Amino acid sequence: MAKAKKGFSRSDRIAEQIQRELAELTRKGLKDPRAGWITITAVEVTRDYSHAKIYYTVMVDTTREATQEALESSAGYLRNELGRAIKIFSIPQLHFVYDDSVERGMHLTSLISQVARDDAEKFGEASADGESADKGAAE
Repeated sequence: MAKAKKGFSRSDRIAEQIQRELAELTRKGLKDPRAGWITITAVEVTRDYSHAKIYYTVMVDTTREATQEALESSAGYLRNELGRAIKIFSIPQLHFVYDDSVERGMHLTSLISQVARDDAEKFGEASADGESADKGAAE
């Protein structure tokens, strides 16, 4: 009899735990003023747990480069703290990557809204003309 597949692999669970711990550490543990308002959006861990890509966003876009520098300079501290919180053989090297998916999503939303407004103006006038033409034909 075949074993039922689990929903998440071990590396997925480790990545999720790293994400939770880093979110807490960046919120409470970082003293660097450049590292304010960080949100850890995702973590990807290699199969051998040697490297982890940490995706993050910041609330204030002007601090993006400074935040990247702060995270990179704090990587050793964060890795050490992860070692205390997570019980795995080897804590991965942390690689921080700015996650621009939120910005892209907001941009797409604004484009969709603009198209909807344009369509409402364009077809709203056409339907008003079409209704009056239909009334004239019916009479």
